[in-house]
Formats: sequence, structure tokens, C-alpha cells
Amino acid sequence: MPPTDPGLRYSSDDTRRSQLPPECGTLPEGGPPPASPGDPAAGPLLDNLAGWGPAETPAGPFTLMPVRLDRDLDRITGWMNDPAVAAFWELVGPPETTAAHLRGQLDGDGRSVPCLGVLAGVPMSYWEIYRADLDPLARHYPARPQDTGIHLLIGGAADRGRGLGTILLRATADLVLGHRPRCTRVVAEPDLRNTASVAAFLSAGFHCAGEIELPAKRAALMIRDRAPRQPL
Repeated sequence: MPPTDPGLRYSSDDTRRSQLPPECGTLPEGGPPPASPGDPAAGPLLDNLAGWGPAETPAGPFTLMPVRLDRDLDRITGWMNDPAVAAFWELVGPPETTAAHLRGQLDGDGRSVPCLGVLAGVPMSYWEIYRADLDPLARHYPARPQDTGIHLLIGGAADRGRGLGTILLRATADLVLGHRPRCTRVVAEPDLRNTASVAAFLSAGFHCAGEIELPAKRAALMIRDRAPRQPL
């Protein structure tokens, strides 16, 4: 599956403008280290994403491991400079370019958490798990409280085009819904031109709720509901 585009850019300015909801006033052995209390990944906005643990998949255990710049920057920068990734993420450049994108989330309040996707112990994908209802995306569709969004890219060319995208999308949606009891659905907004990405979302149990016009693209609004949709 080709990498998916990140949709709207995350910005610390958007964090400051958006009002928080009232209730919020190489993988080491044994899994990722626990996040410190001040780490956004351990915060309430995404229900302590750092502690979610692995999901079992047909390809092996899959874990979302919150990004650390000192450990992960070079790897993610390399992925961002892959032409297949750059076509949608538009973050080609030196490590400083990638670092600025990551710091917009790492220095925030936890409404968007960048993660490595670690499959069977190997970091092989990049994910952003974010509160779609607190994101600029919410201006473009009828958001519900606690909607959770995902962006992703598959890092290595050898991991693309063989069904892993569908497997990991399904696993990640299951992780979100399993660990966020107040969240009723997972959303994504891949570029309509990225037909392989849209197909992977559909195969992973998402449905297309329509098309939305975003500042940089026309996107398919993909939704995975907590409850199974009833057949027509």
C-alpha cells in the first residue's frame, strides 16, 4: 500500500486556538518504555496512548511506539525523503524539516501523537494518532466528540503493495476503539488520488462517508464505526 498523505498539517497554533473539552481541564524487550507523566503520549486526550500495548495481527504483534526525536529522527527523515512518501507528505528536506513537523506535536498537549509502527519488533511505519474533533479537520466535516483520526505511511518499499496497509489499519483502529471507550469512530482523509490508500481503508473496515475539500487536497472521508453498520 502506498503511503497515505497526512491531510491537514498539525500546528501548535491550532492547539492554542482550540478549546479543550471540559473533562480534560527498535523496540526494547518487553515493549516501549513507559511515558513520563508530562509526556503528551501519556496524557488524557488520547487515553494514555503510550500504554496501549500491542495488537496481534496475521503479520505478528503490532505496537504504536510514541516517537522520540533522539532515537527516531533519522529513520523518519529517511522515509520522508522517499519519493513515494514525499508525493503525499511533502516533507522532503534535511532532518530539521522533519523535526519541525514532529515538534509541533511533541511540544503540544497530546491531541496529536506521532508514533512508529513496530511490527514483530521492527519499526516499519509512521503514524499520527490525533483527536479529529480538536483538529482543523473538524471544520470540514460533522465531527463528533472524541473522534480519533489517523495518518500513516509505510516506510520501506518492500513492505508496500502486499496487504500490510490493510492489516495495520485494522489493527490500529482496533487499538483506538479498544483503549478509548468514549470514542465511537475512527476517521481518516486520504487524498482521492491515492486510490490504493482508499482501497486499503475500505478493506480494513472503514466506509467512505463522502468527499471533503481540504486546503491542500480533495479527500475521501473514511470512517470506521465502533458498532458494525447495518446492511441496507
